[in-house]
Amino acid sequence: MRARPISPQLLVAELTERIITAGSVGGPAEAGRVRVAVDGAPAAGPDDLAAALVDPLRALSRPVLHVRAEDFLRPASVRLERGRHNPDAYYEGWVDEAGLRREVLDPAGPHGTGRLLPSLWDAKADRATRAGYVDLPPGGVVLVSGAFLLGGGLPFDLTVHLEMSAGALRRRTALEQAWALPAFTRYAEEVVPVGFADLVVRVDDPMRPAIVESGSQAV
Repeated sequence: MRARPISPQLLVAELTERIITAGSVGGPAEAGRVRVAVDGAPAAGPDDLAAALVDPLRALSRPVLHVRAEDFLRPASVRLERGRHNPDAYYEGWVDEAGLRREVLDPAGPHGTGRLLPSLWDAKADRATRAGYVDLPPGGVVLVSGAFLLGGGLPFDLTVHLEMSAGALRRRTALEQAWALPAFTRYAEEVVPVGFADLVVRVDDPMRPAIVESGSQAV
């Protein structure tokens, strides 16, 4: 393994190219929708990276929908049953994975309708968002960003994991969110996303990311 330093701008450009390639099997006329996971702790900035990909993809004539996992949380009565600051509950069951699959990932799949729901639950108001459905045509891209997206069987066509060292994660996590740090330790040890994500990006310093490459990828 080696880490290839890259600028934030070039990272977005390279990711855009990989997404376009993933959705171009059979040529543009047969391009399918691409379901992309941008996975990482909040401190790693998965939402920001996904948002940065939207305009470059649209500039290449790809319809894009950015969906945040935090808009698919379970109701507070379920999510906070073991307390507001329980790292195990946060890791194991805050995100409504069944809802995310039903409303976003399956409809965006090869045999899906392309009718996607951009958000399901407003965690602050603790009620349904009442968002309207969005039609994502063939050739479109859905970017799903958030934590703990990998290892649970969610159907993605391309997976990106933003990796941080334990020290960097601790330093860049807000004090009021420090209770969640053990959840990310469990995720790293039990799921090991760095071992199977399609692309791993080290983001200890957000201005100096590095793409982790296997020996066969390194040049």
